[in-house]
Amino acid sequence: MSKEEEVRPQVVLDEASLLKDSTNEELTKIQLMRDFLEKRDPSSKEVDVLTLRRFLRARDLDVEKGSAMFLKYLTWRCSFVPNGFISPSEISDELAQGKMFVQGLDKKGRPITVAFAAKHFQNKDGLDTFKRFVVFALDKLCSRMPPGQEKFLAIADIKGWGYANSDIRGYLNALTILQDYHPERLGKLFIVHAPYMFMKVWKVVYPFIDNNTKKKIVFVENKKLKETLLEEIDESQIPEIYGGQMPLVPLQDC
Repeated sequence: MSKEEEVRPQVVLDEASLLKDSTNEELTKIQLMRDFLEKRDPSSKEVDVLTLRRFLRARDLDVEKGSAMFLKYLTWRCSFVPNGFISPSEISDELAQGKMFVQGLDKKGRPITVAFAAKHFQNKDGLDTFKRFVVFALDKLCSRMPPGQEKFLAIADIKGWGYANSDIRGYLNALTILQDYHPERLGKLFIVHAPYMFMKVWKVVYPFIDNNTKKKIVFVENKKLKETLLEEIDESQIPEIYGGQMPLVPLQDC
């Protein structure tokens, strides 16, 4: 028996464990999707089964649409992230704004990120730098996911936000990167301390959010902030600024 044959049963077992919450229909379509992709791009053979399932679910289990979405992702990734990762030196101005932090896990084992909208300003070098920042952030979050976990929880703190922070093009591009190239990654988004003027911008962005993502967004009342966070996060993992015990860690330091 070859080494490859010795390893294969373990790989099958691992995939079966990872897919234990999949329906029979999903299992069948994941295999159809893999067969479809390998004929068009042999490199897709190395893609893990959970990634395929995420793209498939993002297209309501339509194999052709899920495959097209994944192939588009591969083309984008090779073009936009040719080195395979974004270096902090490429986005030093974005990181210097101190607008995003990552710390702790929620009750489902999802990494928690906190973003402060009032600390975001359009980069003088243009939109591409912010897009690279978004990719850097998502890669960081994904790297912190425990085995078998695919999603993260986000807290968007809008306190102090004003029109100087308004960046609709940036918001829409971040949304595109999340929805088109990291589908089914967002587990929950809590929007806290949202001022009235922010809602005008939200009305512009909202129609571009897909229906699955909309279901994961919760606007939190100030007086129920900690109470609401406790529904998803243990107190030991809630950020200190919201009455919990976890200090914030800058994105680049996590």
